[in-house]
Amino acid sequence: MHHFRYVGHNLQCESVDLAEVARLYGTPTYVYSAGTIADNYTRLKKSLDGVDAHICYAMKANSTLAILRHLANLGAAFDVVSGGELRRVLAAGADVSTSVFAGVGKTEEEIALALKEKIYAFHVESEPEMARINHVAGKAGVRAPIAIRVNPDVDAHTHAKITTGKSDNKFGVPLKVAPLAYEAAAKYPNLQIKGIQIHLGSQLTDVGPFVEAIKKLTPLILDLKTKYGLEYFSSGGGMGVVYREALASGATEWWDAQSAAQRPLTPEAYGAALVPLLKPLGVKVLLEPGRFLVGNAGVLLSRVEYLKRGQNKNFLIVDAAMNDLVRPAMYDAYHEIVPLHRDTSRPALVADVVGPVCESGDCFAKDRQLQQVGEGEYVAVLSAGAYGFTMASRYNSRPLAAEVLVKGSIYELIRPRETFEVMIAGERVPPFLK
Repeated sequence: MHHFRYVGHNLQCESVDLAEVARLYGTPTYVYSAGTIADNYTRLKKSLDGVDAHICYAMKANSTLAILRHLANLGAAFDVVSGGELRRVLAAGADVSTSVFAGVGKTEEEIALALKEKIYAFHVESEPEMARINHVAGKAGVRAPIAIRVNPDVDAHTHAKITTGKSDNKFGVPLKVAPLAYEAAAKYPNLQIKGIQIHLGSQLTDVGPFVEAIKKLTPLILDLKTKYGLEYFSSGGGMGVVYREALASGATEWWDAQSAAQRPLTPEAYGAALVPLLKPLGVKVLLEPGRFLVGNAGVLLSRVEYLKRGQNKNFLIVDAAMNDLVRPAMYDAYHEIVPLHRDTSRPALVADVVGPVCESGDCFAKDRQLQQVGEGEYVAVLSAGAYGFTMASRYNSRPLAAEVLVKGSIYELIRPRETFEVMIAGERVPPFLK
């Protein structure tokens, strides 16, 4: 579900004309729909009726303060993976005491900060990390709440760079040694066993891997509950979203160009398959979705700079680039690209949609057919709300993009475009070079 549609000839986010946003704030600019985020959160929460479910938003997907505040208002806690993310939760005025701290490389400083802010639990990835958390907690005079991340060796059938639940991934402890890991944890004086966690990867489009993993872990969960009073089970995140979409001729909504069998997993299907497995466990259930909540809630607005007609192909050169949205360059990811003003009388154009960065990889789409657009017109890169701005860089000394949040007919600039002065503010030329 999303709130981007054509009204007449113009693409809107909720009730806001996106061309108006582009003219006012310039481009590249990310635009997010508050209504889409709220709908996604509500649907997921409702799909788990029957279990004591708590949503911890995986903020690595999009950590802009306004997005965090919006999700906190909806009732979400957070899944953080660094001290910086934890500080962002605090800066957004949200509560860390219901949030979890994941990641394979937690530093002593990060652990101390999380303990000070009364983190709900650490998701422990290894025995050395367990020992470090115990040490830091001992110095602070507290007991650290932990859950061990168990790697169930389940193939999520997703992109190799975003799979996390197989035995050759760096995450978690193998299922077969998990009982021993919990025995070791129980011997540490400054640790409190609170839960168990899995996470299979990102952009899962089938409920099968979730079902397989939970079935594999059920005997262990029940055993740990008896031995250690296990409080919760975290099934992680990973629900996918629709990226390969098109705008049907004459339609006002996006439509899924894939067959029904290829459509990503819905919250309703997810809940229908998992609630019967989770309910008998008799423990609290945590979920850590990121992409599902925000992926289709955002677009990246860009201005056409040139249409370059080459000998063998055309190049539509836009002002957004791989530093703004790296997913196509990094993962060969597909994003639909559409004009902000749709004119069905124009001829079709087949072109590579590329940015101005001096890399051949700075390409959003190859041989893409879209309506012919010219210099100064605007396009939107769809489904850009997750892993867009959070993975952005200043490569080629390009400033970070602006961000705008829409709610109904109102919209606000939630991050101004970075200026050159801000970009270089932390740099200095040492005296020996002067």
